[in-house]
Amino acid sequence: MRAARALAALGLAVSAIAVIIQLPLGFERMTAAGMSGPGAVVAFFSYFTILTNIFGCLVYVAALSDGRLSFFRRPVVRACAAVSILVVGIVYHFLLAQLWSPQGIRYVTDLMLHYAAPALMLAWWLTCGRSGALSWADLPKLLVYPIVYLAYVLARAPIAGQVPYPFLDHSANGWGPVAQTALGITALFLILGALAIALDRHFANRLPDRTPA
Repeated sequence: MRAARALAALGLAVSAIAVIIQLPLGFERMTAAGMSGPGAVVAFFSYFTILTNIFGCLVYVAALSDGRLSFFRRPVVRACAAVSILVVGIVYHFLLAQLWSPQGIRYVTDLMLHYAAPALMLAWWLTCGRSGALSWADLPKLLVYPIVYLAYVLARAPIAGQVPYPFLDHSANGWGPVAQTALGITALFLILGALAIALDRHFANRLPDRTPA
C-alpha cells in the first residue's frame, strides 16, 4: 500500500509540476505571438496534453484521498486516464516531437508531460489502479473523453482562428487529412482501450483488487 501511494504521489507531482511550470511558458509564447491574455489562457487549457495531465492528477488525488473525488476512483475513469495519457505520449512522439526543439526548462517539461507522465500512469494503473471490474461494454466509454475534446477543438477553431495541433488544422490541410488522422487516433484509443480491458480482466483472478472501497 505504501508503494502504491508513493507511486501515485510521484505521478501527481510530475504532472502537476509540469503543468504549473508550462503555464507561464505557454502564456509568454502565446501573448508574444499576439494572442490576448484571456485567449492565451483558454488556448493553453485547450491542449489535450495539458487536459490529460490534469485528468491524471485528479485520478491520483482521488486515489490518495479518503473517499473524495469518487468519480475519479471509478475503474472506467481510471482506465480512461491511463489510455489517454498513453495516447498523448505516442501521438507526441510520432507526430509532433519533430516539429520543435525545446531547450532548457521547456525541454524538461516536455519530457515530463509527454514521456514521464505516461510511464508513471501506466506503472501505477498496472500495479494498483486496476480493479478487475472492467468489461467489454466499457470500451465505448473510453472514447467519450477524446470525442468530446475533438468536437470542442473543431467547434472552437473558426472562433479562435487556431487549433492546438497542426494535424487538426482543416484550413491548412483540408478535411480529408484531418479526418484520416482523427480516425487513426481513434483507432489507437480503441486498441489501447481494448488492451486495458483485456489486461484488467486477465489479472482480475491473479492479483487482489486494489481499488479503494
